[in-house]
This record gives sequence, structure tokens and C-alpha cells, in this order.
Amino acid sequence: MDLIIRNVRLAARPAPLDIGVAAGRIAALHPHIPSTAPVEFDGGGSLAFPGFVESHIHLDKAATLHRCGTDGTTLATAIRKITELKASFTVQDVHDRAVRVLRDAVTHGTTVMQSFVEVDHAAGLRSLEALLTLAAEARHAIDLRLCAFAQDGLTQHPDGEALLDEALRLGAQSVGGCPYTDPDPEEQIRRILALAARHDCNADFHIDFDLDPTASALPALIRHVIETGYQGRVAIGHATKLSVLPEDEQTAILEGLLAADIVLTALPATDLFLMRGSMAPLMRYARMGGRCALATNNIVNPFTPFGDANLLRMGNLFANITGASSDADLSLIWDMLTTSPASSLGVPATIAEGAPANIVLIDAPDTATAVRELRPVLGGWKAGVWTFVRHRPEMKAPF
Repeated sequence: MDLIIRNVRLAARPAPLDIGVAAGRIAALHPHIPSTAPVEFDGGGSLAFPGFVESHIHLDKAATLHRCGTDGTTLATAIRKITELKASFTVQDVHDRAVRVLRDAVTHGTTVMQSFVEVDHAAGLRSLEALLTLAAEARHAIDLRLCAFAQDGLTQHPDGEALLDEALRLGAQSVGGCPYTDPDPEEQIRRILALAARHDCNADFHIDFDLDPTASALPALIRHVIETGYQGRVAIGHATKLSVLPEDEQTAILEGLLAADIVLTALPATDLFLMRGSMAPLMRYARMGGRCALATNNIVNPFTPFGDANLLRMGNLFANITGASSDADLSLIWDMLTTSPASSLGVPATIAEGAPANIVLIDAPDTATAVRELRPVLGGWKAGVWTFVRHRPEMKAPF
């Protein structure tokens, strides 16, 4: 074996064990591996898991707050500011801002990330070029996936669909839409799903990001997903409108999302900031059997003027806001940061013999404690390669 990580716990196996790694894969899980390895690491009883999965973030417009200012906190204002700014984005500029966020994410335990990348008349393909380069540079530490995204609408831009098509051809793994910025939301939904089918990829929509209880785009999305047979391959983000619907209407839409197997993603930092404390009803959808994810969305820009790419912080924030406090609820929130978004992106997320040796250690005995106490990560490996370490704090004046 190349590596042995000793004295760790798994969510499903709380007794301490050792993890043996060979050729980038998990070769053994045993209470005590008797052999030795060139590299050994004492986990100190920490929890081992495959890493956090960030399924909804915007690396291309991260860390732009200093260029835009903090005045104005509406969604329309944030979109306008970024639309004006992104025409000036260069490949190097996007790369340099994104790499800072990506490094923070890795050292906070994220091993898989999907970033939206705006591909349109203003940004062209420059941001895509930057993030494709970064994905290749960082592949030893994180699996960075890109979603070609029509932030500013689609049907009103003659070259919009062709740019998305080209982005998918160049290496974006999925396609994203934003019906609320389009003069014909349903037609945009239809075109995005058609593009996804043509490229055999997933689709991800920013949708119903408001607090108006009328004119939801979700029924149209649900209908088109089912009619085109695209169940299980679509995710949605924000959907704060759900929080203000009458209970019977909310129930009907959640049942529709469930029938279409659509992943519901909440972005606590952004949703709370722009929608004054409202979020989609993730806990209710999860208890109905729906797949849910929690994600970061934006970092230090007009949409979210703060952030450090610590996905566990989003889980802890969500628990605080929703009042989730039982071990069962907190473990469910943990799943929204790990296994559920992993299933949405179609990536492995298990610690098992034969699985990729993507391993992160967190200083907690179990998943509920990790969320409840916002416990720190201690170190991580990608395909058996040691990617980062964070040492436990040491008191110099103990008491």
C-alpha cells in the first residue's frame, strides 16, 4: 500500500478503523491494518468522508465586490452590475480570482465543484477558457466541472444558443438557464433542455428567485422535463418563490419536482441576503424523498458580499435559520453537502474498498456534530495524493 490513514471513523461505521490506499484507490478498510506504508497519517479519531460537493457556485464573478461597490442589494441591481462588469473580464483576471476561491474550497474539504460560467454576448468564451485551464491545473486536488450558463436570458440574444452549444463542445459538462431574465421563460426552458439532450448532459436552472406568489416557472419546467424524458438529470437553484406559496400550491409543485426527480438546491448566503431571509423548503422536500443540495453560489460580489468557500458553513447557517437541531435533521443536512449533490453531478461519493481514494478528515465523531459545531477539516487526499493539511489548534497558555 502507498498510504495508510489510521484511527478514523466512517459515518456508517463509528468504530475506529484504518484506511489503506494503493494506486489511487481504497485498498483496505480494517480495524487495524498490520502492514506499513511509505506514508502513514494518524487521523486521531476524526471522521473520514469523500469530501464536500459544491454543486452551485460562480467562480467567474467571484471577488468582484471591490469593482462594483456594496450599494443596492436587489437581484436586479446585482445582475446589472455584473452584466456591466463582465465585458471587461479577461482570461487572466477570471483565472486569478477563481484560483483563490478554489484553493479556499479545497482547504475547507471540497473535492468536487460545479461552477456556472457565463457564456454570452458580453463575456464571450473568455471566462470558459479561464476555468477550463484552471480545471486542468487543479485536477490533482479537485474535480472542477463547468456549467455553461445563460445568466442574462437566451431567447432575446441571437447568438446565445450558439455560444452555449460551443461551450459544451469545448468542454463544459452541463448547461444552465435562467428563465427569470428571459422575455419567454418557457421557451428558454425548452431550448436549454433540448441543448442538454443534444449533448447528453445535465441541465441546471436558476429559477423562481423572487417572493411573488404568482407566475411560477416550475410547472412548465416539470412538464417539459417529464415530456422529454429528462427525469433525474435536472437541478434547480434558489426557487425562493416556493417559500411564499399557499401550502396546497407548494405541495403540488414539490410533488411535481419529485415526479420529475429534479434536485432542489438552496443557496443560503445569497438567498437570505437578496430575499430577506427566505429560502426554498429543502427539509420538506427531502422528507418527501426529494434530492436536495446546499451550496455557496457567490463569494464577495454584489449577489453575496461575503464568503470563504467553506461549504460546511452553509450547512450550519441553514440549520440555524431553519431550526434544524436533531441529530437526524443535521445528518440530513450533511447529506445535502455530500451524497445528494454528488448524485446530482453523477460522481462517486463513498468510502469503500475499490472506490477512488478521495478522503477528507474532519475533526468530529459524526456528521451531526460536524454540522452542529462547524467542526474544522484536518486534511485531504485526492486519488491518494495528499492535497492539504490543517493542524488542530494548540493552546500555548493552557487552562
